[in-house]
Amino acid sequence: MRPELRRCRMAEGCMMALRYGMVFFNLLFWLGGCGILGVGVWLSVTQGNFATLSSSLPSLSAANLLIAVGTIIMVIGCLGCVGAVKESRPLLLTFFILLLLIFFLEILSIMLFFIYQDEIDHYAQRDLKKGLQLFGTEGNVGLTNAWMIVQTDFRCCGVTNHTDWFEVYNASRVPDSCCLEYSDNCGLDNPGTWWTAPCYERVKDWLNENLVALWIFALCTALTQILGLVFSMTMFCQAVKVETFYA
Repeated sequence: MRPELRRCRMAEGCMMALRYGMVFFNLLFWLGGCGILGVGVWLSVTQGNFATLSSSLPSLSAANLLIAVGTIIMVIGCLGCVGAVKESRPLLLTFFILLLLIFFLEILSIMLFFIYQDEIDHYAQRDLKKGLQLFGTEGNVGLTNAWMIVQTDFRCCGVTNHTDWFEVYNASRVPDSCCLEYSDNCGLDNPGTWWTAPCYERVKDWLNENLVALWIFALCTALTQILGLVFSMTMFCQAVKVETFYA
């Protein structure tokens, strides 16, 4: 067998393996995006913006975030699948650039978070306290429900202290979701019947307790993205070589 023909068949075999690997990878990627998008839509329809705690970013709800992330993942996965099936260099290159951009943005976000952690803490607490002023007001059902869920699930009250609510009500009272045993207007009772732990610290403690799981998720996500980058660029380069060989 001529060396040129052998190399050609090897190149075709490599392209076939890369194509199947790329399609399989992006199919999983796309299905994951569909799942995230579906959960986001379900939350949006059934719960509204229940996870909106920020007053300055009212659109930053769990539902909206999941919908946005799911849509982005689906688009990128679709680009990768179509690019692999058609061996389209423009689509493969677009997929690579988008995935690389997202990867760098994630790394940059993590770096900035650790560098400015104290400033972020201060801003988040201030913004959450500002959001308390909207609790129970018209047009802020999502924020109200979010605080009720957080305080009930984490057994806490207020952002940094249960007295945060005193400024909201202009009285020594808290929402009923702060009560050790829920009942109507229990927030007007003796402070001894309220949760006193700050919600901000409770949520941070919960994140610290699940830090290993969060890091595993982050590493798996990074590994998946790196594999996608390797697959797409390798296939792109191989497509260029094959096209050059047949030119």
